[in-house]
Amino acid sequence: MPLTSPRRSALVEQVIAELRKQIASGEWPVGSRIPTEPELVEQLGVARNTVREAVRALAHNGLLDIRQGSGTYVVATSELAGVMQRRFADADPRHIAELRSTLESSAARLAAQRRTERDLKQLDALLDRREAAWESGDAEAFVEADATLHLAVVAASHNDVMTALYADLGDVLRDWLRSDVGQVLRPEDHLDHTRLVDAIRDGDAETAASEAAGYPFTCRPER
Repeated sequence: MPLTSPRRSALVEQVIAELRKQIASGEWPVGSRIPTEPELVEQLGVARNTVREAVRALAHNGLLDIRQGSGTYVVATSELAGVMQRRFADADPRHIAELRSTLESSAARLAAQRRTERDLKQLDALLDRREAAWESGDAEAFVEADATLHLAVVAASHNDVMTALYADLGDVLRDWLRSDVGQVLRPEDHLDHTRLVDAIRDGDAETAASEAAGYPFTCRPER
């Protein structure tokens, strides 16, 4: 639906909000190339300069990367996610693993106490997706499936602040997991998350916290 506004500055803000929505919703995943400028002009019904200004603003804020001759790519899901990705780019992998363990353990404990039937259905579906990704041998698909499952566990805590923080750390955690998993999925690295989901289903907060606290891999920095 075309965007309209009586003031140019307000129209740019509308376009920025629309582009941000596409990114945050996952419609344009991290690493993907967004539609071209002419395509955005047609989709949004605004002038080329308005689209260009909005894209530059999101690039300045760290969500987009404008690559001359290639296109514009999504590099973060929010301004804070972009800041965190840059801030922790050179962090010790063990510290990232410890942060993930701490956040997920607390979230899983709360999820066991607060989860809804809808949460459980989603966790079951994402667990199946994670296992299918592992069986496929596609490392990148597994990273995305694993990250999505863990975010769903945190979301099941129904703590909006914790969920937002974890989501903003998502790119950092994916980068760590991607590095730790490597390009080849090895049988000895597989960790079944069935017990985690079952503990949340059973309302067993202690087991859920314990399962979530375990590192998914061995944090091999030499990879």
